[in-house]
Amino acid sequence: MSETTRREPAAPTTFALAGREVGRVGYGAMSLEHLAGDPAAAVRLVRDVVDSGVRHIDTADFYGDSTANTFLREALRPDDDVVVATKIGAVRATSGPVPLRAAQRPAELRAAVEDNLRSLGRDRLDLVYLRRLDLRPGLVAEGDQIVPLEDQLAELVALRDAGVVGAIGLSAVSDDVLRAALPAGIAAVQNGYNVLARESEPMLDLARREGIAWVPFFPLGSGFADLPKVVDQPEVIAAATRLGATPAQIGLAWLLHHAPNTLLIPGTTSSAHLAENLAAADVVLDDLALGELDALYAARFGDAAWSRARREQS
Repeated sequence: MSETTRREPAAPTTFALAGREVGRVGYGAMSLEHLAGDPAAAVRLVRDVVDSGVRHIDTADFYGDSTANTFLREALRPDDDVVVATKIGAVRATSGPVPLRAAQRPAELRAAVEDNLRSLGRDRLDLVYLRRLDLRPGLVAEGDQIVPLEDQLAELVALRDAGVVGAIGLSAVSDDVLRAALPAGIAAVQNGYNVLARESEPMLDLARREGIAWVPFFPLGSGFADLPKVVDQPEVIAAATRLGATPAQIGLAWLLHHAPNTLLIPGTTSSAHLAENLAAADVVLDDLALGELDALYAARFGDAAWSRARREQS
């Protein structure tokens, strides 16, 4: 372990989501579709998630064409006290470069809520993200799928008022969309974000000021060029070696340290990997690691880009 001065872990250890306090490391259920051929293993994994103390699970009916939701329905019990967040705005597709198609119109949003209720076996959804499809990478709304935000929010607010939806979130949105949606009451935001891809920094700061949970997807990067893999970064590897952690834990620990409203939803099909992800909350980054990791964005995009992001944040 390093002799460098250590900092305390990011506080708090929990954050409010859909009206309940949850631990800051949750579970992303998209990985469950990889266990479609072994339902018993999928159910065991979900039980391991809950038994490990996780109280925040992120899913969607379009994950494996209801596969993930079906496993959650079979595994979760009424007394588990888990916030299950789901997403609408797209549906499963059988062709195309991405196995999804946009479903942004209000009637399609309502139908997607009903699909999630049915596949999860519930009469109320704790948290529903409107996946707006404003931003790449991934699917982007085009043509008649470009729908006014106010029409979409009106549908979701009506569902919330009816008690079908507990809380409303936003996913893949711009700063302007989040600002425009604030009067509707937004509980959480999901955007692509990690230590190497911090273009959403001003939005993260806005969410923090408003008490909104920030739930980054691709927290460790992806195959997309705009979201490179964090675990391949030399500074991340060096910090992991020095601090006795894995590169993935370093990337997740930086996110937790960086903003107290951050909630993580890493996915896995392995109980051992689940334990490793949860242990990221206990990783303490030293001053050397924080300095090197904080500087990575400027190193990738140049000091001018980093300065501009900081000005927008202030």
